[in-house]
Amino acid sequence: MLAETIHSFADCSNQALLYLGVKQGQRPPDPKHPLGHGRAVYFWSFMVAMLLFSIGGMFSINEGIDKYTHPEPVQNIQWGVGVLIFSILLESYAMFSNVVEMNKRRRTTRFLRYLRETKDSDLVVIFGENAAAVVGLILALAALLAAYYTGDGRYDAAGSFAIGVAVAVFLAVEVKSLLIGESADPYISSTAAQIAEKHPNIEKILNCITLQQGPGEVMVCVKISCAPSLTTHEISQTINDFESRLRATCPEVRWSFVEPDFED
Repeated sequence: MLAETIHSFADCSNQALLYLGVKQGQRPPDPKHPLGHGRAVYFWSFMVAMLLFSIGGMFSINEGIDKYTHPEPVQNIQWGVGVLIFSILLESYAMFSNVVEMNKRRRTTRFLRYLRETKDSDLVVIFGENAAAVVGLILALAALLAAYYTGDGRYDAAGSFAIGVAVAVFLAVEVKSLLIGESADPYISSTAAQIAEKHPNIEKILNCITLQQGPGEVMVCVKISCAPSLTTHEISQTINDFESRLRATCPEVRWSFVEPDFED
């Protein structure tokens, strides 16, 4: 119960940090940050993952070790069971709402693949928190009942230890890749290739680099091969048309840089 209390307190505090990251990420570009502040969301998401691991995880592990080496009998579990069941219902509803929002954004992508590849770090972190909370509460309830009916307080210790190894490490790894710099959804690259293939003045795409700058903010750098008969003015019109079509299909493309060339 104590481990879950600390974990829930950390969850509540983390929401404020995620909100701070979202607000900072919405600030417009400035001379020092020409590509905006979108990655602020990833920084604060990473901090949340670290806090979950340090405050929630490490405390639970320490509590589990202490209770295992110094077991105590568990008595009068009625209030504990009631609080845990009520908490499971609340956290399950929160996780269900989170999954509904994720289903809207993942389109046709499979759910597990979306979790691995999505750039919506705020949603992933919240889902990780909710999933860890539900799993942790179930473990806490199972451990509490086992300790009470067997008279062995080490089951309670095992529950605390299990809660401590939830999903914080997974969150840290996922957000770390976005913080460093990760390519955007492959859908954007494939869309750019399709637009180029259908465009009468573009022979092919020589190279395409995408970079996720924040939730819903993508930078695209493309090198294209144009028809050799085009004038400079026509090439510029072709590039502008290509960018317009790309943004119309992929509105998350906020910055696009297109370079005409004949080889990569």
